[in-house]
Amino acid sequence: MDFKDKIIIVTGGAGGIGRAIASKFASLGAKIVLVDINKEHLDQAAKEIASQHNTEVRPALCDITREANVKAAIDDAMEHFGRIDVVVNNAGMMTFKLIEDLTIEDWQKVFNVDLFGAFFFTKHAFKNMKPGSSIVNISSIHAVETEPMVAPYAAAKAALVSFTRSAALEAKPKGIRVNAILPGAIDTPMLW
Repeated sequence: MDFKDKIIIVTGGAGGIGRAIASKFASLGAKIVLVDINKEHLDQAAKEIASQHNTEVRPALCDITREANVKAAIDDAMEHFGRIDVVVNNAGMMTFKLIEDLTIEDWQKVFNVDLFGAFFFTKHAFKNMKPGSSIVNISSIHAVETEPMVAPYAAAKAALVSFTRSAALEAKPKGIRVNAILPGAIDTPMLW
């Protein structure tokens, strides 16, 4: 597939899996909208990816748990590039606690990032995407096979898979693909 000059949004793009995804797309000639909540890491990653791959990387400081922030990031991408070809909903977080020690705030924090952030980006991208565009949701093997101490994460990632199925059905008549990837454990800062 040819990604030259495609406009690709990657959430959680300043580190870990997101940075690797953004870097790979950049190496294929895509222009990147790099989304993250950490300004220092975001600016550094954007500068390094742009320099390494000689392509445009537009940093978008964004709290994906706030719909207004997400809409602003999408609007900025549309204003700057004129289109969005791919959205990779990668941003995620985990909490490591036994169920008996979890609070509702723990659950809400994980769901806000791992599920609702993807919902917000999908919702606002749908309004701007043309046929042939794609949304890729990074779920997790925990959606189908999990372990102790990650109940909110596993539940949110399972919900993301179900959301992806629903979004794919709604996007099909528009010619937009929506898929989920369920990677296993990857050594990223999220695990530590």
